[in-house]
Amino acid sequence: MRLSRIFMALTVGLAVAAVPTAAGAAQPQPPVYTPGEASLTVTPTTIRLGETFTLRGEGFAPGPVTINVTITGNPNAAPAQGSVRSDGSAVAMTAVAYQQPQSAPTTFTVTADGEGNFTTTYQPTRTGRHVFTAVQGSQEDSATGIVLPARPDRPGRPPHGGGNLPVTGDSIGTPLKLGGGLAGAGAVLVLLSLAWRRRGRFGIGSR
Repeated sequence: MRLSRIFMALTVGLAVAAVPTAAGAAQPQPPVYTPGEASLTVTPTTIRLGETFTLRGEGFAPGPVTINVTITGNPNAAPAQGSVRSDGSAVAMTAVAYQQPQSAPTTFTVTADGEGNFTTTYQPTRTGRHVFTAVQGSQEDSATGIVLPARPDRPGRPPHGGGNLPVTGDSIGTPLKLGGGLAGAGAVLVLLSLAWRRRGRFGIGSR
């Protein structure tokens, strides 16, 4: 009897010890994440100052990703838009620079989701070639965007809603001079007519 009790106690103890091991083996283990090939894209690739880039990253590990921005060069300004006068001559408009109170950062951090992807935006504050480099450990990729000068304001309509420019300066002087000359000629003709009538009335020049 005593020996059987000892065997029974050992059996129960081994069963209790095996329960946590079996329970741990039955629980699902989280999958091991294997990052793919990191890639970074910028859309659109060319914008005007005041517009915004969209940065998209794929293939990173979940967690923080550092974005470095390198700005070089200054592309030629786009031709300024202008208006055309009624006489066919063009009026050039000067490009208006877009200003912000604070410069855009050249280094910032984004967070990749559980699948290693992220999306963020970036608004430049100066023109030029912008190279964005996403870095996370040994993972790295770059993409480039071009920032052109801001688009000039659209010209307004002619004053008074008409298509012709108002007449000013010497263009008014010519009609005034012509009118004055005609008035003087008319006065001379009136005086000559009166003199001719008086001469005929008193018989001057008659035989």
